Amino acid sequence: MILVGPLAAGKSTLGALVAERIGRPFVDIDEIAWTYCAEVGWSLDRLLERDGAVGWAAAEREWEPARAHAVQRVVEDHPEAVIAFGAGYTSFTGPDHAARVRRVLAPVPDVVHLLPSPDPVRSVAVLRERAVTSRGKDWIIEGHDWIARWVADPMACEIAAATVFTDGASPAESADELVRLRERLLTDLAA
Repeated sequence: MILVGPLAAGKSTLGALVAERIGRPFVDIDEIAWTYCAEVGWSLDRLLERDGAVGWAAAEREWEPARAHAVQRVVEDHPEAVIAFGAGYTSFTGPDHAARVRRVLAPVPDVVHLLPSPDPVRSVAVLRERAVTSRGKDWIIEGHDWIARWVADPMACEIAAATVFTDGASPAESADELVRLRERLLTDLAA
């Protein structure tokens, strides 16, 4: 299972719970991506240097090839894991990078998009509150609202077999829903 969605959507929390429930390893791409990014010449220091030189939005665009590479390598190296993708790992401006990620994820039947609510305005509000509370940052950078951008990310919706809305549910309830959804998706695939 691969969980995608915006920052603070609960991908890491729910991914760990689902992995425990189904007896699989859990991998958070944010914790291991720099190893893979280094294979194509990127490091956190380089990203921060580019941020200082050209601004965050431009640095994010420059970093897209490394993110696409990291997605491919994580999926290849952890085929039996429940994987949480950081928000940027499905958000690309370059069509070649987006196409690469689509190809990598196409055979994965249980990619699930997590959002707090079907209402984008509500999702942005919930995620912003979580981001400020947990990370001390509202993710409005250089006039760009990154949380709103990730909520509206068309690729996350496109690559997901389903979307799960978590607002009002406990992490345990959402994890149980994800396990049931995974079973349905895999049953449908086998049929």
